[in-house]
Amino acid sequence: MPNKPIYNILMYSHDTYGLGHIRRSMAIASHLSGKEVNILIITGSPIAGRYTLPEQVDFVRIPGMIKKTNDEYHSLSIRLDPEQALHIRKNIIAATAEAFRPDLFIVDKEPLGLKREVLPTLKWFREFLPDTKTVLGLRDILDESPVVCKDWESKDVYRYLEELYDEIWVYGNREIYDPIAEYKIPASLEPRIRFTGYIPRKHWSQRIRRKIRKRYRIMDEDAFILVTAGGGGDGCELLEHYLSMHEFFPTTLPFKTLMITGPFMPKSSRVKISKKASQYGIKTMPFLPQMEQLIGAADLVISMGGYNTICEILSQQTPALIVPRETPRKEQLIRAEKLTEKGLIDYIPWTEVNSQFLRDKIVTILEKTPDYQETMKNFELSGLDTMRRRVEHFRNMP
Repeated sequence: MPNKPIYNILMYSHDTYGLGHIRRSMAIASHLSGKEVNILIITGSPIAGRYTLPEQVDFVRIPGMIKKTNDEYHSLSIRLDPEQALHIRKNIIAATAEAFRPDLFIVDKEPLGLKREVLPTLKWFREFLPDTKTVLGLRDILDESPVVCKDWESKDVYRYLEELYDEIWVYGNREIYDPIAEYKIPASLEPRIRFTGYIPRKHWSQRIRRKIRKRYRIMDEDAFILVTAGGGGDGCELLEHYLSMHEFFPTTLPFKTLMITGPFMPKSSRVKISKKASQYGIKTMPFLPQMEQLIGAADLVISMGGYNTICEILSQQTPALIVPRETPRKEQLIRAEKLTEKGLIDYIPWTEVNSQFLRDKIVTILEKTPDYQETMKNFELSGLDTMRRRVEHFRNMP
């Protein structure tokens, strides 16, 4: 029956590394939630509870796992055999799905879940709750085409996409990157694919921008640079490059800087970065749940260019310099190349970073701030509105 009083959405986010998956899930849940919509997020993120949850959104925490190699995962916080931890996760996912009985199940990025842990639940929906709509949500770029195709072929993903998913939502623009062509998705699946566009964040007002800058003693005339390492697990080198630039130009850098190391940076690295940064009057912080406010207050953001940081940069229309990670996957590099071609950001390849190049790029981008802002202003971020329309379509189906 269409438009039943309460519509249940279950979201799965495997969260084996960094902040990307939980931040994307929270952004989607915040927009789709409402008085008649319950949203429950299954997540392995150890910091899920540090985000403010909107009404009628909650989460179920499964034991965290961390990726050691492309196919090896270890328990994150407690001393468990990996197989035991995966068994617990799989059972929690299945039990949650059966008890919650969602109308819509959204799986983030991994079609079968971590080590196929979502596959039993997807099969259960098809057999016992066939009215539940199943959606795979993919970020704009996963990795290089040959890598993704090989991985999906080895895991029989193409068959399961055909059998177990009603739709595939791509959180990006086809004219920027086309995963249908790049990842050799069969023509039979193309009618199920929806390019939502990039996922926007709340655009903060000039009043909030002034308030944030005042909090960190940044004057209107100051050039404020925000350097963020995302989750921080692999971001130490980026921060070291930025600090080395100050060492190389000790008296000719007229910037005010704030560095966010990320909550997953090893404590020893975080302490080392903080001590070195303090020599140049740079404040460091491990984590802020509302990074988009800081991004909106900055004149320039320097980051590795993960999907969510890019969405926050585009939402706040803040010029950005990306230094993309190129291992263990080239997703960030491909994204940086594509968005630079559109004039939305600029980037430096990881292997070409040096103090002189970094300083020159920063100065050039700051000089071209109006150009970047105008380009971003004209770039539509349609992701959340498209998803809301798809949910309304599902709800009104007989």
